[in-house]
Amino acid sequence: MLKKERAAYILQRLQELYPEPPIPLDHKDPYTLLVAVLLSAQCTDERVNQVTPALFELADNPFDMATKTADEIREIIRPCGLSPQKSKAVQRLSEILVEKYNGEVPADLEALETLPGVGHKTASVVMSQAFGVPAFPVDTHIHRLAQRWGLTSGKSVTQTERDLKKLFPRESWNALHLQIIYYGREYCPARSCHGLTCEICTTCYPNRKKPVVTLKA
Repeated sequence: MLKKERAAYILQRLQELYPEPPIPLDHKDPYTLLVAVLLSAQCTDERVNQVTPALFELADNPFDMATKTADEIREIIRPCGLSPQKSKAVQRLSEILVEKYNGEVPADLEALETLPGVGHKTASVVMSQAFGVPAFPVDTHIHRLAQRWGLTSGKSVTQTERDLKKLFPRESWNALHLQIIYYGREYCPARSCHGLTCEICTTCYPNRKKPVVTLKA
């Protein structure tokens, strides 16, 4: 298969498997999504969903969260890991949202990226899942699978994002990044498939014999 043929097959198969992929992080609005995505760095979505009910009971909007101390926030989010940095980021970004944006999460990628603890991937997730703006957030699942499927060289997540955006229709991006994540978790995990056993890997590369060594981002 040529790269474009692989991309077309992958898109069709993932749409069949996950026609309406749910957003994995529990939230009720752009602010609670932003906080949940920030907490998910180096942490599972499942763990974040266990922690956020207590956090959002403490404060579920930037006005209230800005009045809390980083230590109060840290006590709740400790199970997510990196709690010293994350608690300070949640507290400070809440203050900034109140000071600069009247308590609203800006629907602007560059503005989001200026907030504490919010990198390009987090900002892209919020743009995609909170505001419906086409974006292609690349996490470790997507970075790994894009290499196994021969869609990118895998030199960096930035390169992977650029390559995937070229290959797939813009209107598919928001669902597709979730579809790839769900497929990776269910069928093509890091420690078992290695590009050799799952349906998409074997269809794209039926003659592959050696495991794919994933280049880390």
